[in-house]
Amino acid sequence: FWDFLILFFCLPVVIFNEITKKRLLGDISCRVVPFMEVSSLGVTTFSLCALGIDRFHTATSPQASARPIEQCQSIIAKLAVIWMGSMTLSVPEILLWQLAQDTSPVSGVVTEYCTMKPSSSLPESVYSLVLTYQNARMWWYFGCYFCLPILFTVSCQLVTRRISGTEKKIECRGTKHSQCESHLNCTIIGLTIIYGLCTTPENVCNIVVAYMSPDMSKQTLDLLNLINQFFLFFKCSVTPVLLLCLCRPLGQAFMDCCCCCCESCSPDTASSEGSADSKLKTEMSSSIFFDKPRESPPPLLALGTPC
Repeated sequence: FWDFLILFFCLPVVIFNEITKKRLLGDISCRVVPFMEVSSLGVTTFSLCALGIDRFHTATSPQASARPIEQCQSIIAKLAVIWMGSMTLSVPEILLWQLAQDTSPVSGVVTEYCTMKPSSSLPESVYSLVLTYQNARMWWYFGCYFCLPILFTVSCQLVTRRISGTEKKIECRGTKHSQCESHLNCTIIGLTIIYGLCTTPENVCNIVVAYMSPDMSKQTLDLLNLINQFFLFFKCSVTPVLLLCLCRPLGQAFMDCCCCCCESCSPDTASSEGSADSKLKTEMSSSIFFDKPRESPPPLLALGTPC
C-alpha cells in the first residue's frame, strides 16, 4: 500500500517538475515527497526485519509444523509500529527541504527546485537538530536504510538454515511444510535483493556527492537525484509483483479475488460455482501458508450388535 502511495503521489510530481520546471503544489510537495520517500525506505527496512524475526521464530518453534494462525489484532499492531516508527524517523525531512527559484542566465526562465536547507524561522533548538540531521543524513541512510535490512535478513537466514539443517538430521518433517517454508524464505530473499539493488545507487551517489559536491555542477546533482528517485519508483513497482509471484498462496488469493470480481456480472450458477471453487482454493492456500493443523477425523463408530 505504501508503494502504491509513492507511485500515485510522488511519481506524477517528479515527472511534472522535470517537464515544466515548475514544482507541483509548490513548497508542500518539496516537503511531502522526500518525507514519503524516506518513509517508504523505513517501511521496507522494518518490514524485512520483522519478516526475518518471523522466520527465526518459525525455525526455533518446538511445534513449527503446527503453528497457529496469527490473530488480526497482532498483525495490525505490528504494522502500526512499523508505519509509525518509519514516519517518525522521517519527520526531519519535512523541516529540511524548502522551495527555491533560479533564473537561467541564457533564457531568463525562472525554474523552481527543492533545496536541502533548514528554514531560519525555526526555533533555535529545532534548527540545531535539523542541521545535525542534515550533516549525518548520508551515514544515517547508509546504516539504517541499507546495511540494517540486508545484514538483518542475511543473519536471520543463516541462523534459520543452520537450525533447520540440525532439525532435519534429528527428525524428518512433512514435505508440504518444508516446501512452504522454502517458498517464504525465497520470498524474503527476493525482496531483500530487489531492495538492495535499488538502494545501492542512491547510497553511492550520496557518498560521492558528500565528498565531491564542490566539483560537481548543479545539473549533475539534479540528474543524480532524478536517477535515485526513479530507482525508488522502480522498487515500488517491482516489489508487489515479486511478492505475488514468489508467495504462491498470496498470489493465488489475489487471483481468486480478481476472478470473483470478474465473475460478479455472470449468471448466478456460474458465480456460485466460481465462488465455491475460489473458496476451496483460498482455504487450501491459507492452510498451506499459515501451516494450520488439520483437525483429526472423528473416531469410527463400532458396527454390530450390542454383544
